[in-house]
Amino acid sequence: MAEITINIEGMSCQHCVMRVKKALDALKGIKDSSVEVGKSVVSYDETIIQKQDIEDAVTKAGYKIRN
Repeated sequence: MAEITINIEGMSCQHCVMRVKKALDALKGIKDSSVEVGKSVVSYDETIIQKQDIEDAVTKAGYKIRN
């Protein structure tokens, strides 16, 4: 089990939070995700899913990853 914190640009409201949460929870291998405006903490099974897949889901939901 691995855990990452993702800093996210472009989120401004609870709708944004729910959109990112839905995108993350739809991924196979995600064990838990906590999302707030500007940030997400994700626990995942690295044998099933990789960090890049998680970041891609956030991007596809319409937000940018901030390093």
